[in-house]
Amino acid sequence: MYRKKRALIIVDHGSSFKEANDMLIEIADMVRQSSKGEIDIVKHAHMELAKPTISEAFNASVAEGAEEIIVHPYFLSPGMHSKEDIPNMVKEAARKHPHITYTITEPLGIHPKIIDVVLDRVVKADR
Repeated sequence: MYRKKRALIIVDHGSSFKEANDMLIEIADMVRQSSKGEIDIVKHAHMELAKPTISEAFNASVAEGAEEIIVHPYFLSPGMHSKEDIPNMVKEAARKHPHITYTITEPLGIHPKIIDVVLDRVVKADR
């Protein structure tokens, strides 16, 4: 059965601190290694303050053959960025590629694995 070539773009706010932006690169690499063939292309992008932009990541995904793009706002909770800013930026990027379908996921939100991470941080801070 044919499946469209899918790209995932993980989007954060972007920062003037290189270390913060490097973390998103690492997250994208980890997702790429763990995707088990479900995602063909994994990119990272920043809303502002750093490159690549959402538009640049969208264009690069299409250039690599993506037919469907999934955008994940890498934020803990829903807000103006995940509900309005990112969708508007993606819509603008998609205008150049009317043949490409795209979806925007919910942010990380409430999930049992997030609790595991919080507890892990607490244990490490207690040492």
